[in-house]
Amino acid sequence: MRAWLRVAIVCLAGALAASTASAAGTVVAHGYAAFGDLKYPQDMTHFAWVNPQAPKGGSVRLMGSDTFDSLNPYTLKNTSPFNTPGFYVWGVSELNEPLMVGTGEYAPSGDEPASAYGLIAAQIEYPKDLSWVIFHLRPQARFHDGHAIDSGDVVFSFRALTRQGHPRYRDLYKDVLACEALDKHRVRFRFRQPGDRMMPLRVGELPVLPEHWWKARDFTAALTEPPLLSGPWRVAKIDLGRSLVFERVPDYWGINLPVNRGRYNFDSVRVDFYRDLTVALEAFKAGEYDVHLEYIARNWADAYDVPAVRAGRIVKLEVPHSIPAGAQGFFLNTRRQLFADRRVREALAWLYDFEWANRNLFNGAYTRSQSWFPNSPLAASGLPTTAEQTLLQPFRQALPAALFRQPFVLPRTRGDGNIRENIRRATALLAAAGWQMRDGKLVHARSGQPFRFEILISQASTARIAGPWLEALARVGIEAQVRQIEPTAYKVRTDAYDFDVAVFVLPQSLTPGQELREYFHSSLAGMPGGRNYAGIRHPAVDALVTAALDADSRPALTTAMHALDRVLLNEYFQIPHWYIRHHRLAYWNRLQRPAVPPDYILGFQDWWSPSQGNR
Repeated sequence: MRAWLRVAIVCLAGALAASTASAAGTVVAHGYAAFGDLKYPQDMTHFAWVNPQAPKGGSVRLMGSDTFDSLNPYTLKNTSPFNTPGFYVWGVSELNEPLMVGTGEYAPSGDEPASAYGLIAAQIEYPKDLSWVIFHLRPQARFHDGHAIDSGDVVFSFRALTRQGHPRYRDLYKDVLACEALDKHRVRFRFRQPGDRMMPLRVGELPVLPEHWWKARDFTAALTEPPLLSGPWRVAKIDLGRSLVFERVPDYWGINLPVNRGRYNFDSVRVDFYRDLTVALEAFKAGEYDVHLEYIARNWADAYDVPAVRAGRIVKLEVPHSIPAGAQGFFLNTRRQLFADRRVREALAWLYDFEWANRNLFNGAYTRSQSWFPNSPLAASGLPTTAEQTLLQPFRQALPAALFRQPFVLPRTRGDGNIRENIRRATALLAAAGWQMRDGKLVHARSGQPFRFEILISQASTARIAGPWLEALARVGIEAQVRQIEPTAYKVRTDAYDFDVAVFVLPQSLTPGQELREYFHSSLAGMPGGRNYAGIRHPAVDALVTAALDADSRPALTTAMHALDRVLLNEYFQIPHWYIRHHRLAYWNRLQRPAVPPDYILGFQDWWSPSQGNR
């Protein structure tokens, strides 16, 4: 049978039902869910949270953070705007379209966890043991120059990313044995080990790059020209380091796909980059851009008493969500000998007065993160269950006894600035680790080394949250200071783990996958540009990460994640900050948004502008 006929038969069968099973047990479907709970059927017309009648047209101006010197987000070299903090929130990206939509760490399906639907791929085919997956590409898929997207582009993309791209791609796809074109519109990924429920999602999020365009360019070099893409927008204008302008592609090949209906509505999107959030907020209130996500509680409470808000021209609202909060905190770099002792790390946690900071700096807006997975059912609570203890038992001697005896609770204060009891606890822990006070300075009893470290930051606003901690540290003789450097230098240093303490946010999800290895596994603690910022090397953590990735059901995943959370918390690799359960959002009222926002994303790519109007 000819290859094109085989593909036609498969596509016809998939169109008759959500999925089918062949005699050999192969599943062919329009989407994939890690635990088989796909929400939308084959005949879906659009996602539930979008407005399918949203008009196309108009323009919008957005804010980007920091700066950039390259439009290539796939390599460790240079700074891409699409790797800067918070840019993914807007859903505006030059990133090449993936095989499936709904995959990825930052773009889950908006109202269901760990699910994906065909985009460049019309269908996904896989055996029940998940030893391989075949993607059936849509014949109509095109790059913006009209060149058809075929299996050769997929193979090229896989090879370029794993051989020349950021080191995280090599780790992300290390369990892919082969990526091979079966014919023009079918590509197969074969896996080293069967049974990994996340592998179809992992390869489904592969960005598909145009081989014919990249062949004439150095994939590892900085990219300062508009890249060739395939999605709803193209990069129309670049002011390197300052701004980007996207324009809607009028003949975008996928505009009528159900996964795109009601989305990507603006004709033009301009993104201006700001290094200082205070300057950015003033620019927003002056009408320089249209939507502002507020991250600073003091601003939310005090900075919006302006005529445009009082007149309703700027809409200020809190949008509830069920998005797992990121693990944000002061990350202690355990590659530094200073932080190698767990007792030292716990002592530093006793000296951070969150309650005072929340009352006096944040207007009581935040909830303290008592987990590495806050605002999520994956956060541990209470005592370990029997199932958790089974996972933890092999490492009992290497874990603090308190992990098994009492629920974990971070040190607390009354919030009035009186932390004498916390200081006593911290001093005792430091003394047990060999540190003592001499002439008002904390020094190590044997070496005489002073206890001194630096908190590295790139945003001035971060210095404010470190202030109370610095004061408490000084009271026990620790010399700590904040050092602010510009964003490019900050990236270089953090990529090389050249810092003592820094503030990071690790995005989390309801169904974590390979990112767990990058965050926590010892094998990646030395990967340049990785995200094991604390340098975690712990056998229990390694085993629990593996257990989570190997889980064959959501209850098994939850058990492994709860056990992992307990170990991470009790080892004090970071001093957790806080989170909120809603977006703090302000926008000029000429924009409109769907009436019911999705649970797991902000969904800005679903907004529209019915008319230009006046501000």
